[in-house]
Amino acid sequence: MIFGEFASIDIVIVLVVIVVLVFGGKAIPKFARNLGSAKNEFEKGLKQAKDEAKSQDSDEK
Repeated sequence: MIFGEFASIDIVIVLVVIVVLVFGGKAIPKFARNLGSAKNEFEKGLKQAKDEAKSQDSDEK
């Protein structure tokens, strides 16, 4: 199991290095910011859908 854990860490490090080389250091914070915004919008949409479903259930009763 120890080798599996180290292998996964090595893979992550290699992927990070490749991303930095391909996209450059300045583009990564912008990408991370956009990814965070997309996550927040997705969670907001899920919450709205749950609220709508809950209100429809209470309307039916």
